[in-house]
Amino acid sequence: MKQDIHIKKAVEADVDGIEKLYEDICDYLEMHKNYPGWKKGVYPVRFDAEKALMKNALYIARIEGKTAGTIILKHEPEDGYKKGKWLVRDDYRYIYVVYTLAVHPNFLKCGVGKELLMFAEQVARKEGCVSIRLDVVKGNIPAERLYQKCGYQLIGTVSLGYEEYGLPWYHLYEKVL
Repeated sequence: MKQDIHIKKAVEADVDGIEKLYEDICDYLEMHKNYPGWKKGVYPVRFDAEKALMKNALYIARIEGKTAGTIILKHEPEDGYKKGKWLVRDDYRYIYVVYTLAVHPNFLKCGVGKELLMFAEQVARKEGCVSIRLDVVKGNIPAERLYQKCGYQLIGTVSLGYEEYGLPWYHLYEKVL
């Protein structure tokens, strides 16, 4: 049975639930294969959600009132994106970048990630954006499968400067709208 996923712009009252989501994901990743390389207390943390909230860039997905996922959408690329051979040449006022797409372990395989990406596309199209970009740590197979299934194209591999965390290479993806 498919559950209804409700996505909306997050408000301050949502930050506690998003922080708990981040912690639950990191706990889960400590006991399973940690594809994204996330670490509890390092990334993602409450401050990441608060920063995104202040920029009006934080969204939350709920299923039956429970925090099922979250996504951050910004018009600001990582510095390493300058090295990418992107499909669309444009300025970032017309390009969204996906950050911290996260799905609670209790809601894995429920379509939350796909719904968050489709929601991001709706927001981007409504604002006249020409593409959506994102990065994923090389070897994060579940995330890469999701992005490819949702029509994102791999455009290259770059360093984003996170070698000290054991994350030297990131795949860059873009979806032209």
